[in-house]
Amino acid sequence: MSVSAAASRPDLPPRRRSPLWSRLSVVVAALVALPLVAVLVSAATPAGEVWRHIAATTLAEMLSNTLLLCLMVGAIAASAGAVSAWLVTAFEFRGRATLEWALLLPLAMPAYVCGYVMTWLFEVSGPVQSAVRDATGLSYGQYWFPEIRSLPGAALVMGAVLYPYVYLLCRAAFLQQSTCLIECSRTLGHSLSSAFFRVALPLARPAIAGGTALALMEVLADFGTVHHFAIKTFTTGIYDTWFAMGDRGAASQLAAALMGVVALLLLLEHASRGGRRFHPTTTRHPPFRPVRLHGWKAAGAAALCLAPLAVGFLLPAGALLWLAVTVGDPLAPHRFLPFATNSLTLASVTALLAVLLAALLAWGARLAPSRGTRAATRIVVLGYAVPGSVIAVGTLVPFGLFDNAIDSWMRAAFGVSTGLLLSGTMAALVFAYLVRFLAVALQAVEAGLARVKPSLAGAARTLGARPAEAVWRIELPLARGALLSAAVLVFVDTMKELPATLIVRPFDLDTLAVRVYNLASDERLAEASTAALMIVAVGLLPIILLMRMMKRGQ
Repeated sequence: MSVSAAASRPDLPPRRRSPLWSRLSVVVAALVALPLVAVLVSAATPAGEVWRHIAATTLAEMLSNTLLLCLMVGAIAASAGAVSAWLVTAFEFRGRATLEWALLLPLAMPAYVCGYVMTWLFEVSGPVQSAVRDATGLSYGQYWFPEIRSLPGAALVMGAVLYPYVYLLCRAAFLQQSTCLIECSRTLGHSLSSAFFRVALPLARPAIAGGTALALMEVLADFGTVHHFAIKTFTTGIYDTWFAMGDRGAASQLAAALMGVVALLLLLEHASRGGRRFHPTTTRHPPFRPVRLHGWKAAGAAALCLAPLAVGFLLPAGALLWLAVTVGDPLAPHRFLPFATNSLTLASVTALLAVLLAALLAWGARLAPSRGTRAATRIVVLGYAVPGSVIAVGTLVPFGLFDNAIDSWMRAAFGVSTGLLLSGTMAALVFAYLVRFLAVALQAVEAGLARVKPSLAGAARTLGARPAEAVWRIELPLARGALLSAAVLVFVDTMKELPATLIVRPFDLDTLAVRVYNLASDERLAEASTAALMIVAVGLLPIILLMRMMKRGQ
């Protein structure tokens, strides 16, 4: 039977073509997966002298430092986030209303900026130890002072900045827990503190695990903090191998090893839960009623909440403001503008493209649900779990191959060299940002779209509107808040991103993050304070959005 005859037979169903939404979603997912695949393929090349040297000398140190840093930061972030969330949820004390939103402020402080400030404050020549020597008359070496440039020091700084991930999820989990369970535990003789450890904390385990996993993803992606603290990790090893040693294959192999650490971390977190359930058995329960604290108990609760907030935001922000006012960047304001312009341009373009692609994926999964669209969203989410240094290497490898292939063909055919068309350009940098942060935009858009009833678009369809028209006229206006939130989150994350920017950026393009890194690397923190303060100020935008959502009870 011929194909035309089979197509004309009425008893055979017509061949269905995959919807345009599904095909576009698959294309986006393939582009996001390209850097990850490129890293794995490049890592499969035979090991060279550089890789053998790294494996024999520093690989074990990188692995141990990375794992130890994850363990310490995870413990600090989980304990500070869970305890502060429980205190502001279960108790009423002076300052509680302010602490509820103030505990989110460290989200605006990049870990590397906090690390720069804390080392300046507490190192030997810093103002704190200088004040100790002036007050006691002792010389350096005659008194004990903790070493800030150490693995525990870096863990303390990063844990104080990243605990809000745990705080946000734990606070929501505590508010949703049944008050009846807490009251039953108290009738059995348990205090509120005992009920916290025996009832509330076990029920909030998924929130703690999820927030800690997010914090550890940031730890694995960090470059500026560990580089400033002189700690060898996979991220610093990738950067040094790429630039100092000039070995792309060895850098890809280190990036693949770091991807393996990320995958192992996610698998361990998933396996630790097993098949246990943590949700309440009923949705009918009274709201959580906080208990009033007085005296030293109220002061102790406030102090426990203020401790991580002070280390993660109040102390570094205050020091940055003082340095910016007294010293500041010598290039400000006129010659300083290019750094701010580059950062704002890159962040704006990335945010716009990320929202457009996230909207395409979200509405594609809504209008044409299929295996392709579901797989596309899962692949896109993987990008946020991969450190920026890995994505940077995975971006430059295929882009470099493409540029070399075009240049070789043009030389052979026309005797003209095209040079680098994609590698080392703003286009490559925006692409790396999109791979890293598209998941952030997608999650925000999907959360907002979930609150839009499908029946509204269905009603528009019954009135003759096409699917695209129903989306444009009905669902898009209702989801504009989610689109704005997605744009703001991606904008702020792009402003703070350092490792991908350092590796992929053109040689003549410096951003605020690169300006801070260059000055801080030269121990010129006072001059770096202006750019760092601008990054922190921009980082306050999502905090304002979160505070508004918390006030509305969303």
